[in-house]
Amino acid sequence: MKKILAIIMMLLCCTLGYGKDNVKTIMKNKVLRVGTTGDYKPFTYLKDGEYSGYDIEVAKLIGKELGVEIEFVPTTWKTMLEDLKKGKYDIGMGGITRTAARQVEGEMTKGYLVFGKCFLVRKGQEKKYDSIEKVNKPSVRVGVNIGGTNEKFADTYLTNATIIRYKNNLDVPVAVEKGEVDVMVTETPEAITYEKNNKKLEGASVNKPFTKSQMGYLVAKDQVHLLNTINFVLEELEVRGEIERLQKEYLR
Repeated sequence: MKKILAIIMMLLCCTLGYGKDNVKTIMKNKVLRVGTTGDYKPFTYLKDGEYSGYDIEVAKLIGKELGVEIEFVPTTWKTMLEDLKKGKYDIGMGGITRTAARQVEGEMTKGYLVFGKCFLVRKGQEKKYDSIEKVNKPSVRVGVNIGGTNEKFADTYLTNATIIRYKNNLDVPVAVEKGEVDVMVTETPEAITYEKNNKKLEGASVNKPFTKSQMGYLVAKDQVHLLNTINFVLEELEVRGEIERLQKEYLR
């Protein structure tokens, strides 16, 4: 009898935990908490206390559609999933790659951009570092941000190179420019952004990236209602041309 009661209580607790609906809380409090790193141009960039970028603007459109305010919550690539599980934010946004590992730990929205891994180098060195073989050497210093898919790529494919790890992704392009590292592992949108805005930098293998992935937004594992709500709003924004407008402004 005691065993049966214990099982019932366990199932009840699981049901109650699973049944918690963040959408109701968001609508009640009129606040959608957006976790973002603020260090990944052109998606999320924090400067002087203000966030900007493609995904920041998308977040604002989602908030407007739902009739709620947006509260940006700082997170890092290393702690992103843990912060989500702890309930520090409702949705993660800011150039987040859709990966199986993230889907297992949480829920990811439909993809909104196809991209690939490439390199960022100093101007004039694109041909020198336009392949994994050319970079995967002990003499080549490779900069990556800690905790993201760039670090994972380097640890998987650049095992012979000298890997230098940075806590803040924004510090890596600066290191390339200063000659502290030779190559930054990056992704096509970021490489294009830096090449457009910094005459001392250029992308390598941008037109033929080493991988192909999609970006999406991240919510907690048990928040199916929130996931469906975000996907619904994104589809509506796409139909109205709002997504196309922002992509032209930030991603092309």
